[in-house]
Amino acid sequence: MEMWSTSSTEQFYRIPEGKGPHSVGCTDLMTENAVEGSFLRLYYPACDATDIEEARWIPDKEYYQGLSDFLNLYRVVGERLFHYYVGSVTCPAKSNAAFKPGEKYPLLVFSHGLGAFRTIYSAICIEMASQGFIVAAVEHRDESASATYYCKRRSVSESQEETTPTMEKEWIYYRKLKTGEEERCLRHKQVQQRAQECIKALNLILKISSGEEVTNVLHSNFDWNSLKDSVDTSRIAVMGHSFGGATVIESLSKEMRFRCGIALDVWMLPVGEDIYQNSIQQPLLFINSEKFQWAENILKIKKLISNDTNKKMITIKGSVHQSFPDFTFVSGGIIARFFKLKGEIDPNEAIDISNHASLAFLQKHLSLKKDFDRWDPLVDGIGPNVIPGTNIDTSPADPE
Repeated sequence: MEMWSTSSTEQFYRIPEGKGPHSVGCTDLMTENAVEGSFLRLYYPACDATDIEEARWIPDKEYYQGLSDFLNLYRVVGERLFHYYVGSVTCPAKSNAAFKPGEKYPLLVFSHGLGAFRTIYSAICIEMASQGFIVAAVEHRDESASATYYCKRRSVSESQEETTPTMEKEWIYYRKLKTGEEERCLRHKQVQQRAQECIKALNLILKISSGEEVTNVLHSNFDWNSLKDSVDTSRIAVMGHSFGGATVIESLSKEMRFRCGIALDVWMLPVGEDIYQNSIQQPLLFINSEKFQWAENILKIKKLISNDTNKKMITIKGSVHQSFPDFTFVSGGIIARFFKLKGEIDPNEAIDISNHASLAFLQKHLSLKKDFDRWDPLVDGIGPNVIPGTNIDTSPADPE
């Protein structure tokens, strides 16, 4: 009755590796200006490096505390559970591996869902990097992440001892709705901040690619100068899950440099009315799970799609909302069913369908010279375990 990965089942419960031709590295980047700065995990095509360790999946115990808050568990209980079951889990990307130069790569900015954070969509981000994308997975500071932090300088009195680091982490935890607070109002405010953070991340990566020096307050040994001239600035897209899907829509409306977007099992509540009135110009792919969506949400998606043939919606049969984050791969037994971390479809098959449809869509709308068009039928909902449109009945109920 194992909950998550343990050492005896480590190979069985493992985040899948990228299937593309590139090895994958990852590194974390945090800029200055405290909470106003950017925080992201970058996944990228890397030089082969068998001697470098894989990155830790959940890098700090405070994320366990934040997840505990989000799941309404006592922190002391949640922290122990998460540490025991997933404390040793790594993601199949080499930590701070050397960047693979020699070509310009398209850029994908990724936005996480409610209660998530930058590291737990690694199966998607690593696959995209293995296929030749630079992926900037943003960690949002709008109090929608389970936990996040910024670095602040210690006061002089605190840092007098030489052994004391001059920077300390200031943690921001998930904010629950207050009694009587209207959710739509809060989420709309948050989604606007999230979109700005995606645009900031875009600007930051383009700044690095242009050769400008950027200070990383996390002091990794990754060579940021190696990213000079690495981004194909005409091929940029945005992708996200759930609340991150709403963030994709908001980002597309604000930033035309995002040439297209992919919304995974989108939650439409945060999207403002102005978006429907002004519509989104760029192509947009909605990839839904079978079990999460409901009529009101689907009607909003259809309103946004309208009659635009560059906006598509497909549904993966047998999938659940948690088929997109990594927890579906590192969970087993009764707890996976209790938390609905797995659907009826094999998690690897579900993520392959999602990734293949995404890659085909990106090839078409970013004009990539790849072979991702072999998955074009998926974008139209044609293939095993995928349907066009939705499984949700949105016809008005018969009057009684």
